[in-house]
Amino acid sequence: MVVAQEPSLAWNPQLRLSWEDFRGRPPESKRIAATTASGISYQYNARWNGEGYVLDLHVETLFYPEKSWYHPEVCTAVTLSHEQLHFDITEWFARKFRQRLTGRVFGENLKAEVRRIFEETNKELSDFQDRYDRETDFSRNPEAQEKWNREMAGRLRK
Repeated sequence: MVVAQEPSLAWNPQLRLSWEDFRGRPPESKRIAATTASGISYQYNARWNGEGYVLDLHVETLFYPEKSWYHPEVCTAVTLSHEQLHFDITEWFARKFRQRLTGRVFGENLKAEVRRIFEETNKELSDFQDRYDRETDFSRNPEAQEKWNREMAGRLRK
């Protein structure tokens, strides 16, 4: 079980991040304009259904203000939109994680199985976030950024 122990904001469709949410201290180097710290949190109770264990599952996407930062002098509304999409991408992977666990019957090693699925999902999330940054050139490619915005909005509507 992973439980958030620090200040966080839970993702919801109406939540739009603002620069006031980015409370971490930025590094001196301005090579990176901003960083969004977000992650997937989960907890579950397992119950025996006669064939194996099924989970009563709670998964959420969290934004960590104290670990998120920005350089005000180099950031724009486009930068903020880019950072919001990092948070939205994390939500999309939280949904994938939830989907992979829901309805599944686990054996005696359920804790290890859940952990393995969580780690696989996090690896995919990290790779996807890296691809997003590369393809948008960290928000500096407006056409690619708009394409990603549309694509992720569509994925989150489903």
